Amino acid sequence: MNKLFLSVLCLATTIAFSQQPATPANSVASGITQKTELAQVSAVKNLSFKSIGPTIMSGRVVDFAVNPNNPIEFYVGYASGGLWHTNNNGTSFTPVMDSSPTQNVGCVAVDWQNGTIWVGTGEVNASRSSYAGIGLLKSDDKGKTWQNMGLTDSHHISSILINPTNSNEVIVGVVGHLYSPNEERGVFKTNDGGKTWSKTLFINDETGIIEISANPKNFNTMYATAWDKDRKAWNFDGSGPGSGVYKSTDAGSTWAKVSTENSGLPIGKGMGRMGTAVVDDNTVYLIVDNQFHRKEEPKKEETDILTKDDFKTMDVAAFLNLDDKKLNQFLKMNGFQEKYRAENVKQMVRVGTVKPKDLAKYLEDANSALFDTPVIGAEVYKSTDGGKTWKKTHDGFLDDLYYSYGYYFGKIHVDPNDSDKIYVYGVPILKSSDGGKTFKSIDADNVHVDHHALWINPKMPGHLIDGNDGGVNISYDDGKTWIKNNAPAVGQFYSVNVDNQKNYNVYGGLQDNGVWVGPHDYEANPGWRQNGKYPYEFLLGGDGMQVQIDSRDSDIVYTGFQFGNYYRLDRAKDTTVYIQPKHELGESPYRFNWQTPILLSPHNQDILYLGGNKLMRSMNQGDDWTAISEDLTQGGKPGNVAYGTLTSISESPFQFGLLYAGSDDGLLHVSKDAGGNWTKVSDSFPKDLWVSRVIASSHKKERVYVTLNGYRWDDFKSYVYVSDNYGATWKEIGSNLPTSPVNVIKEDPVNEDLLYLGTDNGAYVSFDRGESWEVFSKELPNVAVHDLVIQPEAKHLVLGTHGRSLYIADISLLQKLNPKTMDEVVLAEMEPVNFSPRWGSKFSTWGEVYEPKTKIQFYSPQAGRATISIKNEEGKELRNISMEANKGVNVLEYDLSISDPPAERAGKEKRVLENGDTKLKQAENGKFYLPKGKYKVNVSVNGKTATSELEVK
Repeated sequence: MNKLFLSVLCLATTIAFSQQPATPANSVASGITQKTELAQVSAVKNLSFKSIGPTIMSGRVVDFAVNPNNPIEFYVGYASGGLWHTNNNGTSFTPVMDSSPTQNVGCVAVDWQNGTIWVGTGEVNASRSSYAGIGLLKSDDKGKTWQNMGLTDSHHISSILINPTNSNEVIVGVVGHLYSPNEERGVFKTNDGGKTWSKTLFINDETGIIEISANPKNFNTMYATAWDKDRKAWNFDGSGPGSGVYKSTDAGSTWAKVSTENSGLPIGKGMGRMGTAVVDDNTVYLIVDNQFHRKEEPKKEETDILTKDDFKTMDVAAFLNLDDKKLNQFLKMNGFQEKYRAENVKQMVRVGTVKPKDLAKYLEDANSALFDTPVIGAEVYKSTDGGKTWKKTHDGFLDDLYYSYGYYFGKIHVDPNDSDKIYVYGVPILKSSDGGKTFKSIDADNVHVDHHALWINPKMPGHLIDGNDGGVNISYDDGKTWIKNNAPAVGQFYSVNVDNQKNYNVYGGLQDNGVWVGPHDYEANPGWRQNGKYPYEFLLGGDGMQVQIDSRDSDIVYTGFQFGNYYRLDRAKDTTVYIQPKHELGESPYRFNWQTPILLSPHNQDILYLGGNKLMRSMNQGDDWTAISEDLTQGGKPGNVAYGTLTSISESPFQFGLLYAGSDDGLLHVSKDAGGNWTKVSDSFPKDLWVSRVIASSHKKERVYVTLNGYRWDDFKSYVYVSDNYGATWKEIGSNLPTSPVNVIKEDPVNEDLLYLGTDNGAYVSFDRGESWEVFSKELPNVAVHDLVIQPEAKHLVLGTHGRSLYIADISLLQKLNPKTMDEVVLAEMEPVNFSPRWGSKFSTWGEVYEPKTKIQFYSPQAGRATISIKNEEGKELRNISMEANKGVNVLEYDLSISDPPAERAGKEKRVLENGDTKLKQAENGKFYLPKGKYKVNVSVNGKTATSELEVK
């Protein structure tokens, strides 16, 4: 007995310690410092990125802070897109967190008396991409600079309450870690403006505070809702016995639990996320995600329509006696493949190939437990005695509000001028005018679903500001009509790709905002509202996923939404074909990741790969599929989230069928014979980490790169590896990367030493195949980079960020850099410039002067004084410019002028050019510009020079 106990104990201990440990807060802080220091000396610190939108679909809003005396001024917090400010009612916005170390926002509060901004970092909606924060940030200069005020191991902060009569008194609600237990969660209070904090409420290391609400008339009275949850990559328990409601009557210094056994509230394991709205010291509303199961309803009268549940207990005889017409109706309605019709399915049952219950199993997958569980769902309660007792305000269920994911919502609001008017939201937004007895939807066609924030104007009834997964909406008639205010580029891209058109397009899938395509040279401009056509085009709905474009015909696009629901689109013919592979009847259903990987073969664009738990291959554009592997994962785990799935696939451009497949549970396999045989090559990796990317090299057949991601363990270390022998052995190449999970690695198509990397907090480049890394920072905030792609002809790097949409950079200079050239001055090739006689002039009296510009990009091995000389074909110098060069990449914007004061020099340059047939005309702004022709651009730094050609056409 003792030996048995010891064996069980040892096994439990082994399992417990095999989990990757959460990264300590001091390691995260060190990583932030390291990234800041890297940015200061980075060789690419002057290489700027350009935002190319899109903006129209926006991104997930989590909170507002509205000026109560001037509501056209407010701040909007986006889940992973930072904090934005408007002072013109949302007509335009300015980012105010770009100087901070993170863009991940949980909540925001502003002390409008002095302008101080507080941001609780780390989104609290517990979604797959609710990134952790770095504590509590504070700005006294409207976002120019930020100071970390502590709670650095909180990860996710839900609430900040500032005493309206004492700015130094602040109460904070902390949810805590998303994927691991920790102690820094609960309610925290400061009386000295954040210099010191005291923990005034703590339940346990898996329960945090999801919301704190105060009486608007008495700051001493407040309610805190505790949320006990447990999220893992394979399962999400969104409720637990630690959940409850607490009340304070001394401004958060002490708390008493009011969700007791006799309170009238649901208590125990089924108590999920909650929110409160306080009217006064006596009256308070509460919304709860009640995860207790519904009582089994009386069976309805039998109908002729079969359901999948009918087959779970059906015996063979009963199945064979089913009416063929009735069975065929079931098979067709539920999307069974054409080969499965009544006659042959009965034969399969008759001979024992399948059992009746397999028909139900055929329709279920790893997500069925999440979507098919009949929970009570959202309920609204009201207390009129200060939280002592509660009554449900409505009869029946609030169906179609939370659906199966109440963890994603959980707020309630009351109109400051009418205590019977309340607002709740989940997928739709609902309003009640009778204290929660009845509700009606105030959604609209231009209002996105999935709501997370609402502000009600206390001085103007009917004035609402709503935040949802699609941005900001404003109403002035209590939700009858809405204005959409989506100026910021805050899209949460999962993926990005490009086509091979000369004026190429960018494609990408976004969180809850579908799949879009648009021009790579997009610039935000409200002119589209005049002509009615936004430059980006919507392709598909849902959570947009990966995109593959046929290189022979860019109208053929493969893309889809979550859990492997993929389609083949023919944009020219406007056709859409569903192509998800289906398992055979009698087999276990395939498991598909939320972000299911797809890949067109570089050897034949009719061949498409798709990863479930097995690797599938189609030889005819997705019409038919064959599984070319067994299960390439650890087999999944019991839970309500698909797990044990493939997450990344790659095929070598050197050999058809040289394939790699990585999984969400830490396995990587290689096949050298088109899937005939597979070899596991991941035994030396840290265990159970997400294979975020595998890339077969385009420069060496044996080489392969892999990145692992520990986000779903709260493990934020960077894991990057390379192998030069098909994965037989691995070398770690992320030695100087700051702490941050890695999402993607890509090889440069031209320069084999050049690598690009995207992490949860920025993008990097390596000039020595990963031995060291340089951070990109110019015009690029500290935001999650989910995906990246290189457009080879344009020599552009395109970043898909999860929070700030798309960015683009010119990498033509980087492609020239390697260990051999980095001791010399290197000058990028210059794009031809089209001449215009309007240079230096206005198009109208009221317009601005049109000045041309082109970039002169050069690399210098040392800092020093750089001299840039522009000469004509005869070698005559027309322009000489000096600048201080940094070690690394330098960029000069040249306006193509040949004249600088004094006038004598301009006149001399003019005469040099007019010696031939060319006649120069001075522009309205007094400058002379280069005429059509070819010119030499020479850059010299510390005695080292480089030359390139500039053509004005």
